[in-house]
Amino acid sequence: MSWTRPVTLALLAALLVLTLSRGSEGAAVRDDPADTETGAPQGAARRVFMPEAEAANFFRRRSRRTAKSQAEINAEQRQRLAVDERRREYHEEQRNEFENYAEEERDEQNERTREKVEQWREFHYDGLYPSYQYNRHHV
Repeated sequence: MSWTRPVTLALLAALLVLTLSRGSEGAAVRDDPADTETGAPQGAARRVFMPEAEAANFFRRRSRRTAKSQAEINAEQRQRLAVDERRREYHEEQRNEFENYAEEERDEQNERTREKVEQWREFHYDGLYPSYQYNRHHV
């Protein structure tokens, strides 16, 4: 249990650092009062987030029973086609890799078999060609 004390000290040190750095500027969100007063998002945030009233109108207009617009249908279809294409490419790549692997394995197996046959023939060679078994003139 000698590791519990250093781990506890490290966690306490990290907690202390986090509590002391609360007032500093974070990477994701700043606690700058000037930004909260304006209330208007800047740059890309304005394109991503919409005001609450607009969001409520969007969901009111777009209930479960309303038909989708043709643009929405087309966008969803494009997404499906893109996903299908990516899936097809992935499986094609996997199949090609497996075929290459299987071909290499087959080639290696054939090479090993050929070498073993050659060694067997060299070991059992009786000086005649073709070998003695095929040169029998009597039974």
